[in-house]
Amino acid sequence: MNRLPSLFVSHGAPTYALAPGLPGAQLAALGRSLPTPRAILVLSPHWMTRALGVCTQTTTQTMHDFGGFPAPLYQIHYTPPGARAMAQATMALLADAGFAPQEVTARGLDHGVWVPLRFLFPAAEVPTFQISMPQDLTPARALALGQALAPLAHEGVLLIGSGSLTHNLYEIEMDSSVAAPYATAFVGWVRDAVLRGDTDALANTMERAPHALRAHPSTEHLLPLMFAAGAGDANAPNGVLEGGTQHGVLSMESYVFSATVSGEGLLIDPEIAAE
Repeated sequence: MNRLPSLFVSHGAPTYALAPGLPGAQLAALGRSLPTPRAILVLSPHWMTRALGVCTQTTTQTMHDFGGFPAPLYQIHYTPPGARAMAQATMALLADAGFAPQEVTARGLDHGVWVPLRFLFPAAEVPTFQISMPQDLTPARALALGQALAPLAHEGVLLIGSGSLTHNLYEIEMDSSVAAPYATAFVGWVRDAVLRGDTDALANTMERAPHALRAHPSTEHLLPLMFAAGAGDANAPNGVLEGGTQHGVLSMESYVFSATVSGEGLLIDPEIAAE
């Protein structure tokens, strides 16, 4: 199998699972474009721990880690097999890189995992496991975390950082379909850095990007971007999955790092994804 890309996906609000729109169509089209991975590894901000945890169970459960949403959300279950052998290989790579991982033998998949995976691989047939986000994770360390696990991409593992390209919940306007100018400016800066393959710029997004503190009052939903960038191949092109903006301030843009599959550039066009 050729080297798989790494992904940054904006997982949006839990209701994204019920109303996929363009972002869901983009992920579905991407999933159809990829060879079936041997396993999927996801870093999500909805599992934060003091030490870096790695799930090693052989089965998974769906966590409905939210409250007050429509009843149909709680009826969704996404339960792929676990990936114990690959999780143990991941722990070895992390230990070699100085991350001191801890084995976690029982934890469900949070919505940062199962919501986007429902669109990427709806049959839930690909073994899936999570690593946790350490509470003291910095952008530079998130980049290094991705770099430490990049060898897994050569073994057929799809590495995914699941977060949100903008995440200011204080400014959400539920009925707004117009992106706030500050969010648009921030997204444009990040997209340019991604397409240039500038991992140094991405690692310093909070210092360099316009309106960074407004786009991310806290960084936990941005750090998966650095993780995915670190896991990519610097010699391959990157791709954009345009997802628009929800509720005025939540960008649903996602990125494909090392966007080359079978020697062809991979960039999903919105019109193709909508078919």
